[in-house]
Amino acid sequence: MIRSMTAFARREAQCDWEGCAAKLIWELRSVNHRYREIQPRLPEELRSLDPDVREHAAQALARGKLEAVLYCKGLSSSELEIDWQRVAKLASACDELLEKFSNSASPAPVTEFLRLPGVLNEPTGELQPIKTAALALFDDALAELVETRSREGSKLANLIQQRLEATRAAVEGLHERRSAANQQIRERLEARIANLSQPADPGRLEQELVYIAQRFDIDEELDRIQAHLDEVERLLDSQDAVGRRLDFLMQELNREANTIASKAADSTTSNTAVDLKVWVEQMREQVQNVE
Repeated sequence: MIRSMTAFARREAQCDWEGCAAKLIWELRSVNHRYREIQPRLPEELRSLDPDVREHAAQALARGKLEAVLYCKGLSSSELEIDWQRVAKLASACDELLEKFSNSASPAPVTEFLRLPGVLNEPTGELQPIKTAALALFDDALAELVETRSREGSKLANLIQQRLEATRAAVEGLHERRSAANQQIRERLEARIANLSQPADPGRLEQELVYIAQRFDIDEELDRIQAHLDEVERLLDSQDAVGRRLDFLMQELNREANTIASKAADSTTSNTAVDLKVWVEQMREQVQNVE
């Protein structure tokens, strides 16, 4: 069954170990994309998970743009450490600034020192358990995302199937009235010949009828459309990523519908060709979201 490329999944978990605690939250968003693009957004402490996240996502998804965001809250122990050596250097630098700009500068409050990078450290425990938990939680969120894409794909398949049935009915209708359409062409030509002042050569008349019949013949186009529709229906039941192939078939169906419209010798065929183009375009719009 086909899958959609648009979905969202969210999973969270609380992880506690000696010297290390964190609340992990994964948010996954996937949207349409011609190829597969994976964009992990990880906290600095867990940046090393990037290759694993990409690998696991690539195994589960064939197409689409995936944004995988990991929020990690409280990744620290209960104690805080101050880098006193760095504080001393900063204080010395501040003293030098005060001497140079004594008229405009003012002593910096202690809280400003604490905000500077590298002054206040939050020592973390062993991160490997957190990384293992984060990757396992990502797999859970990814499974949820795939399931959502499958459900959406089922809805897309139903919409496409409805247009397929309408297209098949129209093609069968054109097949059934081919002989009637040819007869109408023959009658119109004979009526014009009857108004001529000179009698027409029967042999030449038959030649003209054959030429006109070939010119307006759409049997090949109808046969190709039926073959394309059979292939679309087969792909709808496939377990593989078939979005790009379906998109190609929509282009071919549209080409055949345009040819039928250009060959139409009567209003019924012309109107049916327009209907075919509308249904193919509606299918194509749905196919753009198929993985």
